[in-house]
Amino acid sequence: MVVVNDIIKTIETEAPLPWQESYDNAGLQVGNRFQTVSGAVVCIDVTEAVVDEAIAWGYNLIISHHPLLFKGLKSITGNGYIERIVIKAIQHNIAIYAAHTNLDNAPGGVSFRMAQKLGLKSVKVLEPLSGLLEKLVVYVPVSHAESVRTALFEAGAGHIGNYDQCSFGQEGEGTFRAGLGANPYCGTVGEMHREPEIRMEVILPVYAQGAVLNALKRVHPYEEPAFDCIPLSNRWEQVGAGVIGMLPEPADERLVLEKLKTTFNVGCVKHSPLHGRKISRVALCGGAGASLMSKAVAAGADMFVTGEIRYHDYFDFESRILLAEIGHYESEQYTKEIFCEIIQKKFPTFAIRSTQVDTNPINYL
Repeated sequence: MVVVNDIIKTIETEAPLPWQESYDNAGLQVGNRFQTVSGAVVCIDVTEAVVDEAIAWGYNLIISHHPLLFKGLKSITGNGYIERIVIKAIQHNIAIYAAHTNLDNAPGGVSFRMAQKLGLKSVKVLEPLSGLLEKLVVYVPVSHAESVRTALFEAGAGHIGNYDQCSFGQEGEGTFRAGLGANPYCGTVGEMHREPEIRMEVILPVYAQGAVLNALKRVHPYEEPAFDCIPLSNRWEQVGAGVIGMLPEPADERLVLEKLKTTFNVGCVKHSPLHGRKISRVALCGGAGASLMSKAVAAGADMFVTGEIRYHDYFDFESRILLAEIGHYESEQYTKEIFCEIIQKKFPTFAIRSTQVDTNPINYL
């Protein structure tokens, strides 16, 4: 029996909520996270037609990229499509969940999928996030060093880039004196004790602190383990906005634009003037990623592709990089594939379908 929370945990293992931007509202929007799930519809936007589709298929979970709710509702009277969707979802016991900028910032997320569709190689994050990591320093008796280290790894610590089980250890001597009421693992109440210890250091995501500290306290033999959690300003190179990668071989500007048009089924590719340059290094960002254009230039990109670019940005950047605007929906359409792959990997027999409703609000004449 699969419940809504099982699906949520599966998605958030790949795209944790703390990775979302401050303005965002990803997460469970409507419904009970512990209700049984009959099936899920995945979409970019939740519309009334998508809810009707879920009802027709007998599915009671909708997973969207864009949150239905960005701001609080002061009343729910059916005045506007958002209120009507909330009412209908509640009436039919349908839960609605969104993974937005947390999925944008995830390794293998929206921009990575764009790069995959274009066949880019050596893809890396364009603007890594910072402030998401911390260092745990803990002092462990030598006899328990391996069991503590293993528990920290299993709780989510020790990942650096493509490596896991990363730690540092340095032997030393700890001293302590147990006071009245203590129940020391070693030593005697009221007497100074010296113990061979290891100073152990591991990196962990800030959001995993609770799980890691619980694991530490569960296996550490001391009644009062000594540890420090140290915030880090390091950039997390695998997590962040946009990506940059290389085409298999340099290509003419027009050929790359034509590939964009066919790959993303774009009604109209808007672009800056052509200068007859070869395109090798391409930067991408799904959705409204124009704020990353200066990052793309600084990274040496020949071309920047995103869903939306403001009019005056073309003047600012046209001589430095080829800009291509393919539409917000078009740039994020393959997000539905990501949702399906994440869920089916964990629950291969779970009923999940991409919506057949075209939720793109923009049409081309």
